[in-house]
Amino acid sequence: MMRSLSTLSLAALLLSVGGFCSAADLSIAPSDSGAVIKIGDQVFAEYVTGGGGSNMPYLWPIYGPGQKSMTRAYPMRTVEGEQHDHPHHRGLCFGHEDIAGTDTWAEEATFAEQMKGKNADKAKERLAHLGEIKHRAFEKMESDGKTATLIALSDYLDHAGKKQLEERRTMIFSLDGDARIIDVDIELIASEGPVVSADKKDAGLSIRVPTSMAVDTGLGGRLINSEGQTDKDAWAKRAKWCDYSGPVDGETVGVAMLNHPASFRYPTYWHARTYGLFTANPFGLHSLNDNEPDGAVTIEPAQPLRLFHRFYFHRGTEKDADIEAAWKAYSVIEKP
Repeated sequence: MMRSLSTLSLAALLLSVGGFCSAADLSIAPSDSGAVIKIGDQVFAEYVTGGGGSNMPYLWPIYGPGQKSMTRAYPMRTVEGEQHDHPHHRGLCFGHEDIAGTDTWAEEATFAEQMKGKNADKAKERLAHLGEIKHRAFEKMESDGKTATLIALSDYLDHAGKKQLEERRTMIFSLDGDARIIDVDIELIASEGPVVSADKKDAGLSIRVPTSMAVDTGLGGRLINSEGQTDKDAWAKRAKWCDYSGPVDGETVGVAMLNHPASFRYPTYWHARTYGLFTANPFGLHSLNDNEPDGAVTIEPAQPLRLFHRFYFHRGTEKDADIEAAWKAYSVIEKP
């Protein structure tokens, strides 16, 4: 009888271990919104191609260690107690206030309140230049269980719908222990002829963290960069990485954005805000630092502008997760 129980226990253990291994497999598949990435049967992230008032594709939701939500839900979903500002801060996204004279940073809802007040004229001007990053196709959607790769192709359209340039966005999803990783490589391709990327504060690759993590909510959130500058002092500084950590559902978690040495204008400037946004912005020079020259750059045909970043979702603070070591591991990966 004892031997039988031992055998049954061993079988149960093997099934349990097998189930754990299976649950750790990464998968990717088409979804109603675009594409969904899962770890076993749990959602890791979803790529949304657009719609719902958005003029850009974005990743939302994103779940970190312990299946903690790592992005604010607004404006995709209304959650009581969340901040309801900057509706264009959708999960993990990319935009620019002025490429070829077109604004893909903001969206129409951005100016709803301004249109009613003293800034109505400025809002009307911005609206007249509002464009769209329009999803065209998925070039690749595959997983080997350890990583999942999604390559999305998009067209940048002006207010009248005229194509101005193309984007190729490669997203690679992977795991590092219980940490979760999203590599985002962006190529801006001057397919229609040379285009000018203006020097703007509102530009770059962004993530909007949950309200409970935001420094300004006073619940323990902290913003820190690789140079040791924290909170408001991290804004408009160059750094090789930036980390936002704070409480989510009773546990401290964080997300670091790592800037690769091969990325345009490394180390990048950071448009990092204590209300919950942080953005790697290599496009803004003078707009972020009065001592810098104008940072406008012309993107030439056959010479794509390339940006390389890694999002590292972790437990604890940047020290707990050893983000400096994570950046070093990322920095030696070869990039084109």
